[in-house]
Amino acid sequence: MQSEISNPHQTFLIQVDGPDKEGITTHVLSTLAGAGASIEDVEQIVIRNHISLNIVARIPDGRDLLKELLLVGYERGLSIEFEPVEATPTRKPTGTIVTVLGQTLEAAELAAVTGVVTATGGNIDRLERLSKYPAWSYQLSVTGGDTQALREELVRLRHDFPAMDVAIQPKGLPRRALRVMVLDVDRTLVQNEMIDELADLAGVGSQVAELTERAMQGELDFEEALRARVRLLAGQPESILDRGWDRLRLTPGAKTFIATLRHLGFKIAIVSGGFTSITERLKNELGLDYAFANTLEVVDGILTGRVEGPIVDRKRKAQLLHMIAAKEGLAVRQIVAVGDGANDIDMLETAGLGIAFNAKSGVASAADAELNLPYLDAVLFLLGVRREDIESEGSLTQQTPPPV
Repeated sequence: MQSEISNPHQTFLIQVDGPDKEGITTHVLSTLAGAGASIEDVEQIVIRNHISLNIVARIPDGRDLLKELLLVGYERGLSIEFEPVEATPTRKPTGTIVTVLGQTLEAAELAAVTGVVTATGGNIDRLERLSKYPAWSYQLSVTGGDTQALREELVRLRHDFPAMDVAIQPKGLPRRALRVMVLDVDRTLVQNEMIDELADLAGVGSQVAELTERAMQGELDFEEALRARVRLLAGQPESILDRGWDRLRLTPGAKTFIATLRHLGFKIAIVSGGFTSITERLKNELGLDYAFANTLEVVDGILTGRVEGPIVDRKRKAQLLHMIAAKEGLAVRQIVAVGDGANDIDMLETAGLGIAFNAKSGVASAADAELNLPYLDAVLFLLGVRREDIESEGSLTQQTPPPV
């Protein structure tokens, strides 16, 4: 600790630590204001009722500020230290956000992640917990270092900790500018693969399930596989679509996820290789802004086994992102896309942030982030939303659930 402030124009880092009590920040800043200090930077963190307040201030000639601040510390039971720093700090290097998620995250996982940051030349400016439920998640704010090396080493880390998900994103404006959420439907927004459900009701489940799996793995052309599956539904009554809807189950956390996005001002779209008979009802029930899918042809109340109009395949999904962006007057980089299958790859690559959600083999490499937790609201943590922020909004946790 410095015994006195000898240079009246020197810039100091003032570090305040101790038990958090009402008015500490105001008292410290008021003392600085009374001395005519010029504030250059402030950061405050409170954890378990312990405050850590860091202030960079340029101290003018005049009062004995050290004694005044030490008196504040004495009265409040705080430790206050001073350290001279550069008057004009250099511009901070480009930063990244590293998000770590898992059903459990212990010291070993965090030590491994922070070790990778250090080994690739980065510096952790801040580490904070975002959630304990439905999963643990931490967010690291990193400056400097080799971003590509950091990304590669974090991917390798998954081999040692397979139950841990790690995502890396640019820090700053690109992340704050995200405004649209585009979701795949089958196995993403809902737990079902809808055509498999219809096929099961029609008694052709095994044939369709095999074609579905091969298409999702990218082994079959999506359009060819879709038309082949739909042909197996020919002759079924249109009422089978209502029976399929009754089987639909939202992915855990979906209602909280949608409600939180709406609260944050996001536009929400679903883009599906499934059918409009399902997506339009989801759009209405969940209050979504856009829904795109394939249309099953129905004649005299009977499925013909054909699809009307263009197929929503891998290429079409990416095109729809551009269309939504244009309609909203946004850049496509302001879109977040979430999907799980080969049909989503172009969409994930096109979006500003592409998230592979419990994805099939090979899909994660096309995404910016991979999430292997069974909760859709865990995606919010990749946007920097804390669980406490979600729970503080009663409207987000008391939604009337849709009949799905």
